[in-house]
Amino acid sequence: MRIFDFAFCHEYKKKIQSLARMSPEKWSFEGNDNAILQNYIEYTFLKLLSEDNIIQTETYALFNTGLYTVYYEPIFAYFIRNADSHRQRWYLDGFYTAYQLGMLGIVELPRRANYFQSPADLVFDTNCDIVPQYQHIFGDPENYCRIPETVRDSPNKTLLFDGAIKRAKHMIDANYRTAVPQYYRGHIQLLIPLCLVNESVPDLALAVSKNEAGNQYLGHTCLTLDMAYKNARLIARSDNSWLQP
Repeated sequence: MRIFDFAFCHEYKKKIQSLARMSPEKWSFEGNDNAILQNYIEYTFLKLLSEDNIIQTETYALFNTGLYTVYYEPIFAYFIRNADSHRQRWYLDGFYTAYQLGMLGIVELPRRANYFQSPADLVFDTNCDIVPQYQHIFGDPENYCRIPETVRDSPNKTLLFDGAIKRAKHMIDANYRTAVPQYYRGHIQLLIPLCLVNESVPDLALAVSKNEAGNQYLGHTCLTLDMAYKNARLIARSDNSWLQP
C-alpha cells in the first residue's frame, strides 16, 4: 500500500515544500522539485507499514518521518479522518513536531523506521574481496546504459572496472565512511564509488553485500549517483563528499 492509497494527500507538493523548510537540506538534484524528499517520505511510509509502526486511532493517524528540525525536534506525518467517506480513510493534514502534536493533546508518538539490527552491517569489512557480477552489470540493458559511454565502448571495460574496484577499496581503507549503506529489499547493502573515466571523480556506485559465508562481498549492480543518493538517504543523510545530490 502506497501512502497515496493510505491517505488523500491534498496539495501534496505544497506540504512536501513545508516539510523541506522544517528540515532543511538539499532535497533536489536540480531545480527545487524536492524529488529526494518525496522519495524519502514514500519509502519511509512503506517501511513503517511493514513494521506495523504507524499509529492509527479513531480520529487520527501518525508516523515518524525520521527527520528533524534544525533544533533536532523529530518530525511526524499527521493524518486526520477524511471527511469524504468515498475516498481513503485518512487525509494528510501536514507535518508536525512533538510540541505541536502535544498542543493537540497527542502524547503517544511512534518510533522511527529501523533499517538494521547491528551497527556492524553499516561498515565495510576491508578484509573481504569484492567479486562483481559482470554478467548483470554488462549484460542487463538498463544497467549497461548507466555506464559512461566511453567505458561501454571500450574493449578493456572489465579491466577498467577491476581497477576502479581496487581503487575504491583503497579509498575505504583510508576512510571507512567511503562505503555508504543503503536499504534494498529488506537488507542492508553498501555503496562504493567507481571512478571509471577520471580516477578522482566517481561515475557510478557499486552495490555490494556479503555472501552467506561472510568472507567476500558480491557486487550486484551499478547505480547512477542520483539513484544511489536516494537509496542511501532512507537510512541517513550522507556527509560523504563523493555522494551528494
